[in-house]
Amino acid sequence: MQTTLAKSVAFSGVGLHSGAPVEMHVHPAPAGHGIVFRRTDVTGVNPRVPALWDKVPNATLCTLIENEDGVQVSTIEHLMAALVGAGIHNALIELNAGEVPILDGSSAPFVAAFCEAGLRQLAGELRAIRILKPVEVRNGAAVARLEPAASLEIDFRIDFTDAAIGQQSKRLKMANGAFVRELMDSRTFCRLADVDAMQEHGLALGGTFENAVVVDGDKVLSPGGLRHADEPVRHKMLDALGDLALAGAPILGRYRGNRAGHAMTNNLLRSLFERPDAWCWETCSPAQAYSLPGAGVCRAEVMVSA
Repeated sequence: MQTTLAKSVAFSGVGLHSGAPVEMHVHPAPAGHGIVFRRTDVTGVNPRVPALWDKVPNATLCTLIENEDGVQVSTIEHLMAALVGAGIHNALIELNAGEVPILDGSSAPFVAAFCEAGLRQLAGELRAIRILKPVEVRNGAAVARLEPAASLEIDFRIDFTDAAIGQQSKRLKMANGAFVRELMDSRTFCRLADVDAMQEHGLALGGTFENAVVVDGDKVLSPGGLRHADEPVRHKMLDALGDLALAGAPILGRYRGNRAGHAMTNNLLRSLFERPDAWCWETCSPAQAYSLPGAGVCRAEVMVSA
C-alpha cells in the first residue's frame, strides 16, 4: 500500500547554490498525491510544483523543477532520494525559498528525521513502473540506461582525473534498506578547481567543506576526509535514485550509469516515457513492495548511520 509520514517534519539550513536561508516542512499527504513542493514565499501565481520528470527544465549541477507559472525549486535530488529510501510515496513539501537546504550534503539527516516521525500506511494500492525493454541515452563517453530486472538495481561508474577520486564503480540491489546502509550518508563532492568557476556564475554560494567533499588532486580537503573510500560513486548512486524518483512511481528495473549526471538521468526518463513498449504499470504485490528501497528500513539502524 502507499505510505506517507505519520507527522510533519521541519528542516532549516541554506541552499547549496543560492546560499540563501531556507525553512522547509515535509507534511503528510493522502494517497495518490505524490511528492509535491509548495513555495510559501510565492504569491499571485500557482506555488505548487510536482516532483515529476517533465517539470525539469534544467539539470546541470543539480535537479531543478518548474511549474507552468515559472515557480522553481532546485537541488531536490538528496531529499527525493531520502523519500524513496525511507519508503515515503506521498508528501507535501513547503519551503520559503527556491532551493532545498543542503544540510550535510547527503540524504542522512532527511532519512533520520523521517524515521523518527514514522510512516503511516494509506488506503491506496502502490503501482510501480516495470521496465520491459532497454532504453539508453548517450553523451560522448557518458551513458545512462534502464533495462529489465526483477527489482530496482543501480550500477554506476565514474572516472575523474583527480587521484582522490579516480575510477570507481559500485552495484547495488536497492532492497531491504540497502540505501540506508550503503548510500544515504555519502555527500556531494566537487573539485577545488571548479569551486571558483561555479561561484563566479552564482553557484555553490552556500557550499562549505562541511556540506561537500572538496578534492584537489590526490588530497581530500574536507575535515575528516571521506566517509567511505568510494564515497563519490556512492553519492552519484544517491543522486540517481533521487532523479529516478521523478518518474512518479517506483521503478522495477536496472539503472546503469557511466559518467552520468542529473541531466542524463532526466533525459533517460524522457526517452523511457516516449517508448510505451519499454515499460508498463504494475500493481505491487507484497513481495514486490518488500523489494523496494524503503522496505525493511530499521529505525535503529538509521539513527546509528545518521
